[in-house]
Amino acid sequence: MKISRNPKEIHPPVAPYVHQIEITGPTKWLTLSGQIGMTVDGTVPEDPIAQLKLALNNIKKNLESASMTVDDLTKVVFYLVGDFDSTERKKVMNDFFGDHVPCMTMLYVVALAAPAFKVEIDAWACQEMK
Repeated sequence: MKISRNPKEIHPPVAPYVHQIEITGPTKWLTLSGQIGMTVDGTVPEDPIAQLKLALNNIKKNLESASMTVDDLTKVVFYLVGDFDSTERKKVMNDFFGDHVPCMTMLYVVALAAPAFKVEIDAWACQEMK
């Protein structure tokens, strides 16, 4: 069972995320390596928003290959390099997550593994076994 909580003893979330998710009972876990904004053929667009969309799509494809969905995500960490249009970034993230609210961290970093990469996303997912 997954129970989301925002304890009253700490500040409310400052964006669409939850402070904690408690997981009990029989579960299936999926841990993803950092997903970057690269297509299957190795193309990395210059536009950081395009990279964000691709990285999120790569997460979705990973989830699907494990018979999971975005609603199974429990923790997502964004590593971003450079300037992002915050309005567009929020729209892309809202479109991807919909009503689902996982635990989330967003970091702006100096660089990733290669200069072309502007986005990398770590993700963990959990599914209740029935």
